Amino acid sequence: MGTQTTTTMSTKRSRRRTRAGRVVRDAGLAAVIPAKVGIRQQPAPRKGVAARQASRGAPRGDERTRRGAAKDASNLDAAALYRLMAWLSPGYPIGAFSYSSGIEWAVEAADVTDAATLERWLAVMIAEGGGFCDAVIFVHAHRAAIEKSGAPLGAIAELAAAFAPSRERFLETTAQGRAFFETTRAAWPCIALDRLVAAWDGPLPYPVAVAVAAAGHGVALAPALSAFLQAVAGNLVSAGLRLIPLGQTDGQRVLAGLEPVIAACVERALACPLDDIGSATFRADIASMRHETQYTRLFRS
Repeated sequence: MGTQTTTTMSTKRSRRRTRAGRVVRDAGLAAVIPAKVGIRQQPAPRKGVAARQASRGAPRGDERTRRGAAKDASNLDAAALYRLMAWLSPGYPIGAFSYSSGIEWAVEAADVTDAATLERWLAVMIAEGGGFCDAVIFVHAHRAAIEKSGAPLGAIAELAAAFAPSRERFLETTAQGRAFFETTRAAWPCIALDRLVAAWDGPLPYPVAVAVAAAGHGVALAPALSAFLQAVAGNLVSAGLRLIPLGQTDGQRVLAGLEPVIAACVERALACPLDDIGSATFRADIASMRHETQYTRLFRS
């Protein structure tokens, strides 16, 4: 009797652990199993032991390089977080509220009519269009600023300006980029922004300006890019709210739905060579061109 009961309880516990592990693996999170009476908890390894266990199987190499990669991937200290929130706030004086990236024409043409169609439009723009191109530009501009290589940084800025698919999109990215650069250099000066001036004196695209400022202030690449794309998406959602129109709660639902899209875009952009940059959002590009001659307009793009 006692043996059968113990076997049944062990089987149930095993199933619970299996189900928890499967769900956690699917979600990409670490398993958290609450303590149970009668289940012995394994003591947490000491700090030194944990470090040695974590480093097993890791490729040998320069320790500082590994630490730098880890910091770049995830760490964001208080100063970096404060600056990102300030730079990418809707109140930062770059005039982002006056641009819609062609969404105004998409609403006029009935391509975007509600929250669902707005989310789909923005998801494609971020995953396959201008959002992805800006993300790749951001990645390479940040790395060029870190490496203190002026010539590649100028070439990246020139390429980014050339990639604008229409006159208004060119205005949108360069006007915001120049405003961001001038404001940030005045309030948060750094050597990287000075190097950008020396490397490139032409039209300054927005992702290049933000990436160089982030690199110059030691803001890690991955979180800086995530924050940049979220700010861009937030501005376009705000444009959609005014154009369709939508309620504020619907706007937040759209922004929440874009979270995995932005995360995937960041992951792709971090691994994308500059030579592989490109987009496939022809309807969005046409929208930005048609907006130039739209009869009534609220936005500059």
